Parts: sequence; structure tokens; C-alpha cells
Amino acid sequence: MVDSLRRVPTWAWLAGIVAGSIVFRAWLGSRMPAPFIFTDELQYQENARSLAAGEGIEVRDEPYGIVSVLYPLLLAPAYLLFDSLTDAYAAARTINAVVMSLAAIPAFLLARRVLPAGLSLAAALLAVALPSLAYTGTLMSENAFYPAFLLAAWALVRALEAPSFARQAVLLAVCAAAVLVRVQGLALVLAALTAPLLLRAVARRPLRPFVALYAVVAGGALLVLVAQLVRGASLQSLLGAYAVVGEEGYDLVEVVQFLFWHIAELDLYVGVFPVAAFVLLAGRVRSLDPRAQELVAATVALVTWTLLVVAAFASRFAGAIEERNMFVVAPLLLIALLVWVDRGASRPAVPALVAALVAAVLPALIPYERFLQLKVRSDTLMIVPLWNVQDSVTLPRLDDVVLVAGLAAGALFLLVPCRFALVLPAAVLAYFALAIQPIHAGPHGMERAAADALFEGIRVPMRDWIDRAVPDGAEVAALWTGRTNRFTVLQNEFFSRSVGRVYTLGGPMPGGFPETLVTADRSTGEVRREDGMVARAEYAYTDGSVALDGEPVARDAGRGLTLYRTSGPLISTTTVTGVYNDQWSGPEVRYRRVRCEGGTLTVLLDSDPGLLDEPQRVTATSGGNNAVVRLDPTESAQLRVPLDSEDGICRVRFTVSPTKVPRGGDTRELGVHFRAFEYTGP
Repeated sequence: MVDSLRRVPTWAWLAGIVAGSIVFRAWLGSRMPAPFIFTDELQYQENARSLAAGEGIEVRDEPYGIVSVLYPLLLAPAYLLFDSLTDAYAAARTINAVVMSLAAIPAFLLARRVLPAGLSLAAALLAVALPSLAYTGTLMSENAFYPAFLLAAWALVRALEAPSFARQAVLLAVCAAAVLVRVQGLALVLAALTAPLLLRAVARRPLRPFVALYAVVAGGALLVLVAQLVRGASLQSLLGAYAVVGEEGYDLVEVVQFLFWHIAELDLYVGVFPVAAFVLLAGRVRSLDPRAQELVAATVALVTWTLLVVAAFASRFAGAIEERNMFVVAPLLLIALLVWVDRGASRPAVPALVAALVAAVLPALIPYERFLQLKVRSDTLMIVPLWNVQDSVTLPRLDDVVLVAGLAAGALFLLVPCRFALVLPAAVLAYFALAIQPIHAGPHGMERAAADALFEGIRVPMRDWIDRAVPDGAEVAALWTGRTNRFTVLQNEFFSRSVGRVYTLGGPMPGGFPETLVTADRSTGEVRREDGMVARAEYAYTDGSVALDGEPVARDAGRGLTLYRTSGPLISTTTVTGVYNDQWSGPEVRYRRVRCEGGTLTVLLDSDPGLLDEPQRVTATSGGNNAVVRLDPTESAQLRVPLDSEDGICRVRFTVSPTKVPRGGDTRELGVHFRAFEYTGP
């Protein structure tokens, strides 16, 4: 049996690793019910849809800041082949699984330059076992950037090994491709320029063979500068949607602080052993063989520039540890661990103790109380399992748990016999495997985040309910009042092709996408654009705080959304005051409807047992008509109000009792949730 396995060609093992990863990641991705990283996922879909339609890279049929060129191009076939956006979404995630799993190939090629075939296959397996391959279930450029980064790392090591013009040209071409996937790829160019200098410092390698590399980069930078000056544009504009990154100032102290936290989190991410092993390799780099020296130089350059770029961005714009922008360097440290094992797992007493202690303690120095927030579900995946640990342990601080685990890992690194050193990369693989469940399906995992995001936007069984309710080719306008979660627009836009122009009554929607600001004329109800023209749409949907003049054709009752067929102009027949943007009311709510000759108003109400533990009374008055409902905090209720018309206007006054001011700095006096207002004519 063992002999039969040994006769299997290396390429077959590698193909099996890639295929297995594709199947596994496609299955996990299929469990994601909806996007949740907004507005990134919607933008990539919009870009892919516009490319599939032959209209360039657009968002909502308009030019918008480009965040990636190649990633939307990879997704475009899904939107070209499938009319249904739910089907295209599934196809796009399958493309992700294929593209990201292909990272095993450059990981193998990179490892093969310094390791035998068996350990190189182990490096490939570890590369597709990273927890961050969970992004295959999201429409994020990480899926394309990861293999592009590893391909660039391989090209860099090849160029360091034999710096011919051809190899340097390949290196620059791959770096350019990575930049087209995401602007962060500029760190690869900086690393390519730095690595030869490091190799010169540690191994006395000549710099002359790299003259072409420096000349091409300098010449290219000069040409770009001249072109931008001629155009009258700034260099920052080349960054597309990330132009603001080059326009803002950075605090050096904060950048250093975030750099430290990112180094510590990278150590946590790879499981301590790789960092300790790399420190030992780097400490004796002068005595290593040439291939290992090249790997160390490339790793130092790539890790340094990647972490510097990511930490600077995080310090100014994210305020969090951006693991998803730096996990791409993890395979370099994993390969270093395998090289350390292959070269004899040498552990000189003092250097080994220092390396193990530093690697063991670093993760415990992260201020988890600062970073343990919902954002980790999209940006810092390896902290998600620790969130589960915090939910269950009795220790007062999470960093105590991390310190104990880190010291145990450091002790294992020091004490495992050299002949059993392969236990360490095997333990890292097990560590990654244990992280899969909490990251994907745990209480704070991606699947829960996606389900929550879908729940905030769509509550009917068919996610493309709008497309199903209108004729093929029809265009539906979204009218966002600001009273509902923005996901009521974004999720429906994501799953229904017919949703087109977005009108916003409640001010700009977070995210900065193209949209049309409108106001409703109080006397006529006409929805007007800033130029004074009445907005028009054959179909439009909005939330229950607005009733459009038209025929309702479909509803999402759970979210209080109604889809209307109109006569052309958008006319809002209702005005609601006393309801906040999160649909909580105050002690009094007022409803006003124009073009009203009576009828019935049905209001969907619910409360929150987290705020009140006693029943509430909601009273409605319309002229001489009254209606009352008793609302239990754990249940929903409908209140039907007979409307009394006066001069074609119906008015209703709601009072809520009792109310309560919540804790946590929210000073509002809250009553109940007014989820939807549904009008029925006489």
C-alpha cells in the first residue's frame, strides 16, 4: 500500500489537493445564504454584471471608483450565463472556490525551490487549509489576490535565484496583475525592489543583475508621473476608489501601534510555530544554503511591506486588525517552518528560547477587548474562535487564555524531539481545521452574519421575489426612506436584476454608491429630485412608512416592503413622524395620508423583551375612530384603525405606553417597533 502511494506522481497529488479544496470550499460557500460584507460584495457583483453586459466597470449603470479590474472579470461569466442573480451568485462562489484553491500550485512551486516533493505538497495543503479560504463564500477580491500574491512570491524567489531579464520581466508582469486585482499589490513591487538589497546585505549577492528591475520600475514610475501631470490629475487618482488613502495624513505612533498588533495577530493566525521557526532561520541566514537565503530575503520583504501597508491603512481608515488584507503572507511562514524542519530543526539554546518566548507571548498582547466586535466576522477571522472561547471560559480576560495556549505552544516548539519535528506543521494543520467550524458555522461565524444580513433585508422565502413579481425587462426603483436598514435596498438589489435606480428620501445611504436624493412634497406627495423634476418609475418598492400611489403587486410583510406598479410619477401618499430610523417609535407617532377618502390602516407592531418585560398598550385615534391593541414584548401584533377623512386627508395619532429609555448611552424614550403601515381603501 505504501509503495503504491509512493508511485503516485507528484502532479497527481497536487491535483488532488486542488480538487479536494475546490469541492470542500464550494460546499462551504453554498451554505452562505447571502452577502454580508457591504458594500464590497455588491460592488464586485455590479462590476461583474456591467462587464458581462459589455458596459465596462460600473455600479448602478454609472461609472464609480474602481476597486479591482481582474476580479470582476473573473466573476463576469457567472452573470453572463445566468439570468437569475441567485443562480449567478452560486456560480460566482464556485468560481471563487476554483480560483482560491489554485493557490496550492504557486505555494507548491515556491516550496519546491527549497524543499523535497513531499514537504512541498505539505506546503500546498497548508496553503489551502488557511481559515481565510472561508472568503470563497463571499464576493471579495481576496479570492483572486491570494493566488496572485503567491504567484508573485514564487516569481520573486526565482528572480533572486537567477536574476535574468526574463525572470525579472515575469516578476513585474505578475506584480502588475496582482495590482489589477487590488491596489494593495503595490506592496509586491516594493518587496521586489527590497529583496535584492536584503540578499546583498546577508549573502553579499551583487546588485548589478537587478539593474534592469530598478530601471524598469523607475522608468515606469516616471512615465506615470508625466502622464498624470499632462492629464492634470493627481497620482492618488490612480488608486481608483482608494484614492483617499493617498490623500490623508497618518500618525506615525498609531501606524507603529497597529503594525505591532498586526504582527501579533499574524502570529496568532499561523499558530506560533511558524513565527518561531522563521525567527531562527532568519537569525542564521548567513549560514543557510543559497535557496533558503533567497526564501528568507523574499519573506522578510513581502511580510514587511504587506504589514506596513495594511497597518497604515488600518490606523487611519479601519480602526481594526485587517487580517483579511495580510493573511496572504501566511504560506511564506508555513514554508519557513517546513524548511526549518527539513534543515534539521536546529534549536540553539538561547536563540530558540527567545524565538519561542516572543512567538508565544505576542498574541496575548493584542487588546482583545478593543477588537472583539462584529467586524471580526469579515476582517479578522482567527479572532472569531476566541470569541467563542470568551463565551465559555471563566477567566476574567481573554488574553490570559491566549497566553496560556501560547506558552504551551512555545514549550512544544522547544521540547519536541528533532525526529518528530513534523508534529509541528501537523499541529498547525489541525489548528486550522479546528478553526473552520467557528469561523463558518459558529454563533459568531460567517454563516450567521450572512443570515442576519439577509434577515435585515429580505424575509420572504424567495430572495428574488421582486424579479418574480414583475415582467421580464421591467425596471424597479427602490425608494429608501432611511427608516429601515439599508439592507432592504442592498439585499434586494443584489438578488433582483430588475432593481435599478435608487431614490433616497432619508438622506444619503451609507456606502457612497450612485443614488438620487429626493424629497416628498407635503401637499401633493410628489417625490421630487434635486432639480425639481418628479421622479418616475413604472415599478417601485419602499417600506411601510410610505405608501406610493399605485397598485401593490407584491409584499415582503416581514420587512414591511411593498412593490407597486405606478402610473409613472412617484407619489408618496403618506407621512409618518415619531418613528426613528431603526423603526423604534417614541411615545407618540403621527400618520398622515393624502388622497384619502377613508378606509383602514393596518399597522404591524412588535416590541423587544430586551428592553421591556411588561405588556404595552398602543392606542390609535383617527377623527372619531379609536383602536387599541395590547402588545406582549415577545410577540408581534396588528392594529387595524378605521380612517376618518377630512378634506381628502386621513390622520392617525398613536400613543404608546409604557415607554423606556435603554441603557448604553441611548437617551431616546422608546415605545414599540412600527414595522409597516398598510392602507386599504374604502
